[in-house]
Amino acid sequence: MRRLLVAFLPVVMLLSGCTSGSYDLIETAAIPPKFEDKDPQDFGAKHPSRHPVHGIDVSKWQGDIEWEKVKASGVSFAFIKATEGKDRLDTRFHEYWRRANAVGIPHAPYHFYYFCSTADEQADWFIQNVPKASMDMPPVLDVEWNGESKTCLTRPDPDTVRSEIKRFMDRIEAYYGKRPIIYTSVDFHRDNLVGYFGDHHFWVRSVAAHPEKTYADRRWAFWQYTSTAVVPGIPGNTDINVFVGTQKSWKKWLASVNKQ
Repeated sequence: MRRLLVAFLPVVMLLSGCTSGSYDLIETAAIPPKFEDKDPQDFGAKHPSRHPVHGIDVSKWQGDIEWEKVKASGVSFAFIKATEGKDRLDTRFHEYWRRANAVGIPHAPYHFYYFCSTADEQADWFIQNVPKASMDMPPVLDVEWNGESKTCLTRPDPDTVRSEIKRFMDRIEAYYGKRPIIYTSVDFHRDNLVGYFGDHHFWVRSVAAHPEKTYADRRWAFWQYTSTAVVPGIPGNTDINVFVGTQKSWKKWLASVNKQ
């Protein structure tokens, strides 16, 4: 584990200057949106289009994806749903990651966490179903409250939440050699994560305001800013995310995480 920590330090240093309040971007008065949005929001001066590196996150609900068109549209990365809880595998996961890989889109699997199963049960399931070859980026742990679940509405206390997700991530990091990214929503972060897991990259959801307004003192690497984007090659609405830095820092980050 010490080797993994040492390997991770350059990545932390790489993004240390990229916070929600500091951009290594070229200042410009107006940048057109990279992708059409069916329900665009006014993010003010720090709108997502200031970021040059955009990516998608997809699951089986996206259906038949034409990955060549997705690549040509300017998508730079893809987060792909792999598993959920202790016994669910997304039916398009293996197809999606192989096809993203074939067209040269960096990709990473994500796991949707259920608090009705143990961390070890879910880590076992993820490891059983997600090959090491399926990730160009670190795997993602998706933690959020799911009020629409028909099977699990459990909301543990914050200490239990943090202990469980830490156990899951420790297992995943030990097996894959990459420290997981944490994806979360505003309410879950507020209830459980403020001030914790500063040694992990965060992917935050904030669809109505810039993350600096919705996440207290959180340094983030990826920002999910809409779920209603139009991406060539994907039928229906699509989630779009941005990486915090420039094209140059994106390439450096990608190279660094693949050395772990």
